[in-house]
This record gives sequence, C-alpha cells and structure tokens, in this order.
Amino acid sequence: MPRDGRVGGGWLSLFALAWLAVWTVQLTPVQLLLPLQLDTPGGQNDWITGVVWSGLILSVGGIAGVIAGPVAGMLSDRTGSRWGRRRPWAVGGSSLTAVSLLLTGAATEPLAVGAAWIGVSVGIAVVSAALTAMIADQVFAQRGTASAFVSSAQAVGIVVGVGAVVLLGLGIGASYVVLAIFILVIGIGTAALLPDPPAGGKRPVAQHPVPGRDWRERTGILRDRNFMWVLASRLAVNIGNALGTALLLFFLLYGVGSPAATAEDDLLVLIVIYTIFVVAASLAAGSLSDRTGRRKPIVIIAALVQALSAVMILISPTFIGTAIAAGVMGVGYGAYMAVSLALATDLLPRVKDHARDLGIVNAPPPSVSSSDRCSEPASWRSSADSGCSSSWPASSRSSARS
Repeated sequence: MPRDGRVGGGWLSLFALAWLAVWTVQLTPVQLLLPLQLDTPGGQNDWITGVVWSGLILSVGGIAGVIAGPVAGMLSDRTGSRWGRRRPWAVGGSSLTAVSLLLTGAATEPLAVGAAWIGVSVGIAVVSAALTAMIADQVFAQRGTASAFVSSAQAVGIVVGVGAVVLLGLGIGASYVVLAIFILVIGIGTAALLPDPPAGGKRPVAQHPVPGRDWRERTGILRDRNFMWVLASRLAVNIGNALGTALLLFFLLYGVGSPAATAEDDLLVLIVIYTIFVVAASLAAGSLSDRTGRRKPIVIIAALVQALSAVMILISPTFIGTAIAAGVMGVGYGAYMAVSLALATDLLPRVKDHARDLGIVNAPPPSVSSSDRCSEPASWRSSADSGCSSSWPASSRSSARS
C-alpha cells in the first residue's frame, strides 16, 4: 500500500507491466495485423480498398475509445465495491479486450473486423482510464516517474508485439490469440496485485439538486484554462509525432533517396534509435520533474525539441541526419508525454472525478500509420502494394497469413 504519496519498486513494476500489455495489444494490430486482414491484393487498382477500410475501422474505433474512456472513468469514480474503484474496471476492460481480440482474429469481412475492433478500443479505453487514475489516487511525489512508465511502455510495446509476431512466424489468428492471452493474464493479474484504496473521505449527504449546478460541476474541467492548454498541447504533439513516425519510410524512399531494397532495414534502425531515446528521455524527464517539482519548463522544452527534429530533417535530408533527428524526436516526445501527463494530473480540480478527467487527457492519439502500408514488414505485405519493395518471396507472405 502506498504511503505518503510514494510507491515502491514493486508498485511501479506492476504499473509498467500493465501498461506494456495495454500498448502491446493495441498497437500490434494497428501496425501489423489489421492492415494484413484488410489487404485486398488484386492489383494496383484494388489495394487502396484495404487502406480505406483500415482508416475507417481505426477512425471509428478511435472515436469509440475517446467516448468510452471518460465514461468508464466517471463510472469508476463512482464505484464503491469491496474490490475497489479501479480494479473492477481494469479487470472488466481487460476481459472485454481479450474477447474482442479473439473476435477480431476470427473475423473475415471488413464489417465484422470493424465491429470487433470497436470492442477492443472500448476495452483498452476502460483499462487505460482505471490505470491512469491510479496515478492521481495513490502517487503524489513520483507522478513524473509513474507517468514516464506510461509513455515508455508505449514505445516498447510496439517493438515487443510486432517483434514477437514476426520473429515467431505467427499467423493472424495465432497472433490475436497470443495477444488476448497476454492482456487477460497481465491485465487481470496486475489489477489484482496493485492496491486500490477506497476514496478518501465520507460520501456526501444527498441534497436537493440546484438547477444547472450539477452540470456546471461535471463540465468544469473543460472550462479550466490550464487544463485545456495541456489537453490541446498533447493533441498537437501527438499529431506531430504520428505524422513524423508514420511517414518516415516515405521520407527515406523519396526524400533521402534510399533504395527500396534497403529502405526497410534503414527504417528498422531508425525505429530502434527512436524507441531507445523515448524510453530514456521519459524516465529521465519524469524523475527530474519529481525532484525539482517543476514540470512546465520541461514540457515546453520537450515540445520544442520535437519540433527541432523536423527542422533537422529539412536541413540534412540524409540517412545520418535522419537518424540523429529520430533520436532527437524520441527525446522530445518521450520527455513531453511523461511530464505533461504528470502536469495534467497535478491540475485536476476535483478529486472525485480523477478517472473521468484523466480519461479525457489520455484519449488515444491519432493513428496515421494505418494508411502507411509500406511501413509493414515486407514479409507481411502484398506485392501489389504500390511503391513498396516486393523482394520478399511469396512463401513468406503466405505463411504469415495462415
């Protein structure tokens, strides 16, 4: 049980593991499995259909997640079960995600895939709302460090998920089964082991409602200027990072001029560099903000550092220059996401609405990569994908689809 607003290594390890599971099961299908399921390898005039379906499904799922997060958070804030406030929702969200992943893997038509993916998005949003609220509920002196585990797990999760699927040679169905088991075991296990103390203070005595006051109180967070600035800035930084990472292969092909046969290997190098710096920067910046108690200067500097990476690419459109820029982008994004979440937690005005308000802050970032078919590993793509290397043998592609 956390005391005096500080948590130990065990709490942080379980918290980081929970977020690793969340990001792994969410991003692996987005980056790899969904585009493959929706692939329509009928030639250059047909492959774009899969891209359109990917965009539509991810957009609808994203909207469902944005709505489900604050709603689940609000209900979590008002839950008073003997199992705690956050734990039931973390367990329920993990279970919904696991079932929906199995349904997504079994689906064969785009509409069925989309319907199942909505369940995944809602389940992930429910789990995320419960986990994020634990920072506000239990952590005070280490909010930067705890928030750093959220952002660093995002970078590691995509590498773990995609790497496991590709290296183990798993097909679509098997991949979804593994992901479902992962979130079921880790999600429920960490929810059971993490402490979930009851809300402090007594429940307020019921009073006659004053017309308009309850609504003003419930929407007060959206009229808080400081909170809205944090919310808007996180949206802007997320969009910039999504564009920068999702279009990186296109820049290598057409900006740097890398040969198609080696561009994918170059992209892998850049992803590894980016991931290393995201993890290192988020942990370092989060810890620094905890020690100094100053979060705003770190947030501002981190956002400017990410913007600097784009300028560096424009000035030096070479592979070496892009590799350096990838590291700089990782530093800016990792530091920003960690400390801005801690800052948003500090700004929460109402204790009884922690999960709801953080559900708004931690809404899923926009995904641009679903339309970037060339960013998938070559062994998972159809040779009909225009502009992508088709040097991988057909046997590799067919085995991935099994």
